[in-house]
Amino acid sequence: MKTRTARARRASALLVTTGAVLATGALSAPAHAAATTAPAAAPAAAAKKPSIAAKGGYTMKNGRTTYSKAADTRRSTGSTTKIMTARVVLAQPKLNLNRKVKVQKAYSDYIVRNTASSARLIVGDKVTVRQLLYGMMLPSGCDAAYALADTFGSGSSRSARVKSFIGKMNAQARTLGLKNTHFDSFDGIGKGKNYSTPRDLTKLAADAMKNSTFRSVVGTRSTKQKVTTKSGGYRYMNWSNTNPLLGAYSGTTGVKTGSGPEAKYCLVFAATRGGKTVTGTVLASTSAAKRTADAKKLLGHAFSA
Repeated sequence: MKTRTARARRASALLVTTGAVLATGALSAPAHAAATTAPAAAPAAAAKKPSIAAKGGYTMKNGRTTYSKAADTRRSTGSTTKIMTARVVLAQPKLNLNRKVKVQKAYSDYIVRNTASSARLIVGDKVTVRQLLYGMMLPSGCDAAYALADTFGSGSSRSARVKSFIGKMNAQARTLGLKNTHFDSFDGIGKGKNYSTPRDLTKLAADAMKNSTFRSVVGTRSTKQKVTTKSGGYRYMNWSNTNPLLGAYSGTTGVKTGSGPEAKYCLVFAATRGGKTVTGTVLASTSAAKRTADAKKLLGHAFSA
């Protein structure tokens, strides 16, 4: 009887001891886990949205929006209008880029009358369509833009042909879904009804850059072109690109500057780095230097986003 009682006491003591050990282990486990579990990684910080002087701006990278400021507000576009002029010319069926166009006095008179930017075309010279594209897009020649509108519009008079060409520009805008874009000129010197938005111009530029001839032209920093004179001889025309990003910002591929009393300072730009393409627009910046700085900020932001 005494033996059975002693055994019972030992078994009871063992159970108490084991329970204490288990309880101690259970209480210490969370502390041990906290000490050995690695802390969760902090999320990557988003690129800070840059501040720009321009009243409107927009960028997209490989088709996706990366920056937006008054992106759908309609503003005067200045000579960035010429992107659409080139786009319409390059969309012509059976286009012959080597077709020669005779420079008319009307083109020269237009430059003088409007104090417009010029490719310095000389009356009587014969220049090719390709050369007119260079003359329009590099030095922003309004005379070259006029020649292209006159050549590729339809009608029996120059005014009718120009009106027809501008109609093609607006038709192309509708085709591309540019709902906040309208043109009343071939060069941006309009009557107050020449407008677009940062988003629309960026979409237009992205579409235009799909054309190899357009890319080649707007990506050229300077060119020397041989043209035929009135007497049958030849002369050389030297044109430099007004786009300050070419050669100054790595990866820049185009596209066009613009300015004017109402438009202020504009720049449509594109660049490619590491397989990523950024296209963007700044409208109504405060100076030529500021529009360049704005574009660089937006490009840097887009590439790091």
